[in-house]
Amino acid sequence: MLAAILHAKWNPKPEYKPTPKDIEGKLTYLGNLVWRYPELKLVEKDVPSIKEDEVLIKVKACGICGSDIHMWESFEDGYIKYPGLTAFPVVIGHEFSGEIVKVGEKAISPLGKKFEIGTPVTSEEMIWCGMCRHCRDGFPNHCMNLEELGFSRDGAMAEFVAAPARCCWPINELIERYGEEKGYEVGSLIEPTSVSYNAMFERAGGIRPGAYVVIFGAGPIGLASIALAKAAGAVKIIVSEVSEKRLELAKLVGANELINPLKVESVEDEILELTNCEGADMYVEAAGAFERTWPIIEKTIWEGEKINSKVVAIGRAVSHVPVWFEVLQVKRSQIFGSQGHSGHGIFPSVIRLMAAEKIDMTPIITKRFELNEALDAIRFASERKDEHAKILIKP
Repeated sequence: MLAAILHAKWNPKPEYKPTPKDIEGKLTYLGNLVWRYPELKLVEKDVPSIKEDEVLIKVKACGICGSDIHMWESFEDGYIKYPGLTAFPVVIGHEFSGEIVKVGEKAISPLGKKFEIGTPVTSEEMIWCGMCRHCRDGFPNHCMNLEELGFSRDGAMAEFVAAPARCCWPINELIERYGEEKGYEVGSLIEPTSVSYNAMFERAGGIRPGAYVVIFGAGPIGLASIALAKAAGAVKIIVSEVSEKRLELAKLVGANELINPLKVESVEDEILELTNCEGADMYVEAAGAFERTWPIIEKTIWEGEKINSKVVAIGRAVSHVPVWFEVLQVKRSQIFGSQGHSGHGIFPSVIRLMAAEKIDMTPIITKRFELNEALDAIRFASERKDEHAKILIKP
């Protein structure tokens, strides 16, 4: 089968301190301190074999995530930009959907039934073990034995991918609603949308209908956050984004007010004016630019009339920012860090929302490539052209 495989050299920096779970020369939880000189290759390789509790999926659509780009991109010293769990070489790609073509003997779906060949599915990217303390306590996104599709085990930028049945979810409703071609495309958007769902509703506890929500960043995660806020009854969704094209996409998925930080004197003042001097009930940081966004959020909370504001951190960044705890204490506000998308009924909830068209993420798909164009697709995505949000590869 054809597959896009990322290679890199194991070359730890002096400050690298192995975690107890790192495997010399193969796997680390500290990617950008270890892996150097990444190279993406399109190669022919064997179709994956499956274990008794796994299914083999023929990939129909696979999205390119910012994480894919950050694993491929490197700093001037050659080290990859992605800071997390990685094991190379690996087939990249983790936002996908496809059709089951082979079923292990014990491949039981999350619905308690044995999967059937021909079932359209998507899969969680977080491959949790279900046996460790964190999994048993109900926190699969923080599994102590975590694997990740497209990061530490082969992913879906290929013709076929193997995945544990426990992590796969049927998307028959989406195929029925949108038709096969579009339904599989929508299916590939479930994973990134679930990341936003986990952050906003599981980690931060959600919002009340009638809330004000401010979202920083209108990339795919920010756009999903907009759609989810609208579905949850937010009365005003304010988006801060430097790209005019992405602000247009934000409007399409449900944003009410748009702010371009490059074109206003004070984002804080704009937010306070748009919320009648109250500030927001929830701030979603989906830009990964905390050194710029946190001072805005902090000042808006401090100067606004609201208490109980929630700040949700989804974007990833290695920068440190100072926090004035007096603001959080006096204004009874909280910061919620979030990772992953598994557990808590998140995937089936997102699938139902999409099938019922309570959220419509299809406008964010702006370009499609074939699998034999995967290298061109990654290069194109790395250019970060304003008019593009989600780029799909379709085997």
